[in-house]
Amino acid sequence: MLLSPYERMIARRYLLPGKGEGFIFLVASISLVAVMLGVAALIVVMSVMSGFRAELFDKIVGLNGHAVVQGYGGRLEDWRDIMAQAKATPGVTSATALIEQPLMASHDGRVEGVLVRGMPVGDIATNQSLHTKVLSGSLADLKPGSGNVALGARLAEQLGAQVGGSVSLISPDGQASPFGSVPRIVSYRVAAIFEIGVYDYDKAFVVMPIEDAQTLLLLGDAVGMIEVKTTDPDKVGPILAPLAKATTGRAVVTDWRQMNATLFEALAVERVAMFVVLSIIILVAVFNILSSLIMLVRAKTRDIAILRTMGASRASLVRIFVTVGVSIGVLGTLAGVVLGFIFLFFRQDVVNFVQLVTGQNLWDPSIRFLTELPAKADPLEIVGICAMALIFAFLATLYPAFKAASTDPVQVLRYE
Repeated sequence: MLLSPYERMIARRYLLPGKGEGFIFLVASISLVAVMLGVAALIVVMSVMSGFRAELFDKIVGLNGHAVVQGYGGRLEDWRDIMAQAKATPGVTSATALIEQPLMASHDGRVEGVLVRGMPVGDIATNQSLHTKVLSGSLADLKPGSGNVALGARLAEQLGAQVGGSVSLISPDGQASPFGSVPRIVSYRVAAIFEIGVYDYDKAFVVMPIEDAQTLLLLGDAVGMIEVKTTDPDKVGPILAPLAKATTGRAVVTDWRQMNATLFEALAVERVAMFVVLSIIILVAVFNILSSLIMLVRAKTRDIAILRTMGASRASLVRIFVTVGVSIGVLGTLAGVVLGFIFLFFRQDVVNFVQLVTGQNLWDPSIRFLTELPAKADPLEIVGICAMALIFAFLATLYPAFKAASTDPVQVLRYE
């Protein structure tokens, strides 16, 4: 919308407070601040939701792959053939043997439920989720037959175990005796303590070479499952459909969406709900813009009449008042983007400060899954938020602008 020089001049004057118009300026300022807060809130919340989903997805997929081929009864006897079929499937980038088994662990009289995870040594050495934060020790010490294991950070805290100490793993599948099956108890040295960043994993995982896991669980040459990664996690179902058909009766193919369906569906619903709720803030700001423009039109009725008698067209008046309202929306939107990015940059400091002031734990890892507040700003999402705010601001200016344009100068100036 192109403005002539005099239209720009009048719009600029109407944006600043005139004599006796302090209240109108105050309402317009409140509108600007409301738009700023609404845009900032939407950017922060949507970025945190996106970051939470992305971080959770990276952590889960980094450990479990995009899908697993799991044997019936927790055993895959012909796993080498299935792994070869998986690697030959178009769209599959890697397939790795894996063992996962819930057991019990004890240390100095403390007993905790754990999830023993047997992985090939090469996978342990290259897995980015495990190497994200090794708090102490070294994963390089995990070698077949070494008797070394790595513990999650929260599990190590609960057991009171440290690097160099020992933990005992208790398996119910043990030696038969006249009194029944005797649990199998094997002691291992703690070689490393790691923090994945997902609370449920850090409080349960015991990682060891897959050969040691086979020995502990008396699996022989069998494994528990095969971890599969694909070129596109969103198309994992169609990609692995041929493999699922080929392994029917021997194994079950489960992808990441099926394993975590409840969690990711809840995140999607919460994301939509938060967007709708926070959009109301922008709507409230838009109604403030509407009310401030209506008051401005009432206060400038005489000026509008004079402009009309001097030859100003109705379209010209519409452009002037639309420009005033949209300018408030633009300034509020830009300020909201800046405020949102500042908040995102210092998000963890803000959370820590609020926790310090209130004495409440706002980010409990046992509830939130992740140990820190994540964030991931999506440029398209931010553009959409800004566009929504500007469109709402534009729509709010139409009624006052057309009301000003319909002013009858004869009626206004009759008694002047």
